[in-house]
Amino acid sequence: MGKLHVKKGDLVMVIAGKDRGKSGRIIRVIPKEERVVVERINLVKKHLRASPTTGQGGIVEVEAPIHVSNVMPICPSCNRPTRVGKKILEDGTKVRVCKRCGESIDKK
Repeated sequence: MGKLHVKKGDLVMVIAGKDRGKSGRIIRVIPKEERVVVERINLVKKHLRASPTTGQGGIVEVEAPIHVSNVMPICPSCNRPTRVGKKILEDGTKVRVCKRCGESIDKK
């Protein structure tokens, strides 16, 4: 279990699986299982039982987690999926950088 190359809120592209080529924002990161939940990606149908809190039951579509190796972050400057490098700035902060263009992926 290592550190992941993506964070919550990152714009990512799916590179493998049924949703290959689609992109979306990361909603949730599950580091223990090395999985991420991406909005409108890997939708599965879930059957809900009626209860006082949910109201009427039925079949709803929810996002299921996908493995972190199946997503690549999209660089904000070159707008293409990229591998991630790490760099320490002059002020001592560590940032993630795009391997294609060298620009920072992290928000400033």
